[in-house]
Amino acid sequence: MASDGVGIGSRDGEFATTSRIRDAAIERFGRDGFRVGLRSIAADAGVTAGLVIHHFGSKDGLRRACDEHVLEVMRQEKTKALTDGSAAMLLAHMAEVEQFAPMVRYLLRSLQAGGEFALKLVEQMIADAEEYLAAGEAAGVVRPSHDRAARTRYLAYQATGGLLLWFTLHGADATDKEFPALFRRYAEDITPPALELFTKGLLVDRSMLDDYLMYVPDPPAGDAGTAAR
Repeated sequence: MASDGVGIGSRDGEFATTSRIRDAAIERFGRDGFRVGLRSIAADAGVTAGLVIHHFGSKDGLRRACDEHVLEVMRQEKTKALTDGSAAMLLAHMAEVEQFAPMVRYLLRSLQAGGEFALKLVEQMIADAEEYLAAGEAAGVVRPSHDRAARTRYLAYQATGGLLLWFTLHGADATDKEFPALFRRYAEDITPPALELFTKGLLVDRSMLDDYLMYVPDPPAGDAGTAAR
């Protein structure tokens, strides 16, 4: 039994170490970009560069772990929001918005860097979003769509594009201390109009959609008459 306890403690210690390295990498990559060396990340985490390689295999392996963690947190938070849909949940989320600042900064860096990593990150983000929007539909919080995949991709492009534009204009030179407050400002800027748009809609009727669906050669499957209701 004693050896089992040691084994569990060792596994817990390794998990804590990998999490510390990963979190340090998210902060460092977000601040300095992806050309930063492993020694800098290791120093931030209080470990050696060799230990980083031991746990993640390579810098690319570390970045994949960062991507996976950022996506998992986004997936959990969005699922919570889109299956609850209450004002209490929204206010609680807004009260602690700064805690997500390092991951948002990391996401911004990835979008700015582009390339295969960014493409895979965005595609996985869209796949995750389709799942939590489906969960929101099942919970009766989100309106069904006659083309959920297309709606999801549009929303993802709008969200990431808007995020990238806003921080390019307002936060390109933000320091570590400034960025959390800047992220709160962003959240407070976009939340009221986003909620209005998502809950009330924009156009006063659906005639534009109906006319469009009459003339497209291959409209999405499903009853067009149920779209946007």
